[in-house]
Amino acid sequence: MPPFGDVKMVAIREHRFPFLVKVNNWNRFNVNTGGTLVEKCCHFFDLMRLFASANPVCVMASGGMDVNHKDEVYDGKVPDIIDNAYVIIEFDNGCRGCLIFACLLKEAKRARNLWALVPESIVRFGSRWEEENTYEGLHHGSSYLEHLIFLSAIRGEGRAAVDLEDGLMAVAMGVAAQLSIQERRYVSMDEVL
Repeated sequence: MPPFGDVKMVAIREHRFPFLVKVNNWNRFNVNTGGTLVEKCCHFFDLMRLFASANPVCVMASGGMDVNHKDEVYDGKVPDIIDNAYVIIEFDNGCRGCLIFACLLKEAKRARNLWALVPESIVRFGSRWEEENTYEGLHHGSSYLEHLIFLSAIRGEGRAAVDLEDGLMAVAMGVAAQLSIQERRYVSMDEVL
């Protein structure tokens, strides 16, 4: 059992700006990334497994490319990455996970949000930039710390915080979510592992 008790549900929400421009715009196309839910969200799936202390059984997702990158063209091709999704994961211990991935819809000049907070009876309306922390610095230093831990593991002085199986499962969850969106159905993890 995880240190925080018998977890029944895990919910993660990411709201942030659209993908930044990268070398040769590699991050704009599914063929290069495996899809947004693989490239961008595998970290969240890894956290869900950690919190649930379980492995995923099946995934259901709904998402699309509704706002961003639709007016861009690279070598005659329009980007095909999704910019929003809901992903539900069922784990082998009965826990359920939910990823709300609306982050790529967040552009300060265009995006507006409406939140209803229950039971506080509070409704908030505004842009992300008005009500949330907007720190944009290199993962708050965690990348450096992760590199130190990884270097220690390479030197045989410790163990990597995330191993090959963790990485495989996180990516497989993203692949299952992408397939679920594409085919509009539940996807068993057995199909992608």
